[in-house]
Amino acid sequence: MFDVKDTDFFDLEDESFDNIVESDITFSGDIKLKKTFMIRGKLNGTITSESDLVVDTNAVVNADIKAERVLIRGKVRGNVSGSKLIFVTASGSLEGDISTQKVVLEPGCVFTGKCQMQPAAE
Repeated sequence: MFDVKDTDFFDLEDESFDNIVESDITFSGDIKLKKTFMIRGKLNGTITSESDLVVDTNAVVNADIKAERVLIRGKVRGNVSGSKLIFVTASGSLEGDISTQKVVLEPGCVFTGKCQMQPAAE
């Protein structure tokens, strides 16, 4: 079909993630981290990561997000900034603005907001 660079985090197993908010967890607050992060539960607040962030299929996130690469399979309400990539899959929903170098919106996803593409850093 088509190849998108920087999507190797699609293939990561659970063991590859340093931090996981499981489906039975609801968290409210600000999160700052340096390593990979997966959300399966509910999260309200802000997320700042120096690495990759995955919002899994049944996750519900009401937060502004800043990370290196962001994969959205669940629901996100908030502005999302990815220094390299934001990828919204067919099962994903994003209500908020996007700021990134590369963006992929798969057919079937829901996106409501503005998208601003940033030039690659030299």
